[in-house]
Amino acid sequence: MKKAIFPGSFDPFTIGHKDIVEQASNIFDEIIIAVGKNPSKSCMFSLNDRISFIKKSLGANSKIKIESYSELTISFCKSNDIEFLIRGLRNVKDFLFEKDIKNMQETFSNVKSIYFISGPNFSFVSSSLIRDILKHGGKCDHLLPFKLNH
Repeated sequence: MKKAIFPGSFDPFTIGHKDIVEQASNIFDEIIIAVGKNPSKSCMFSLNDRISFIKKSLGANSKIKIESYSELTISFCKSNDIEFLIRGLRNVKDFLFEKDIKNMQETFSNVKSIYFISGPNFSFVSSSLIRDILKHGGKCDHLLPFKLNH
């Protein structure tokens, strides 16, 4: 059984995140979407809201589980017998960042990173840009795979 983790803060979960999950679900038998609890990171949405957004976005899918975690991603992988780490790439900037993360991660574990390139309609979408739009009263429903109650 090929088991993978898709870790992130998902603050909020976007159409780009959904695209990556849909691509990965064609390859993996089980995907754990691991929503990070990072006390040093200030999130716009609560952990419960972020998990709820993901559930609304993906509906019922027996391949997908949603969990929260606060330890190192690699520690979570080891304790859950996860062999693969799913990462999304939107652009060259993402690639350079992810390359360094992969190289560091390989010094700690045998978990393999698998990269999915965002579709062209999603390559500009980021949670941080969406948060900025929301903070300034803008509408971004077309960038979210769920209905956000403003």
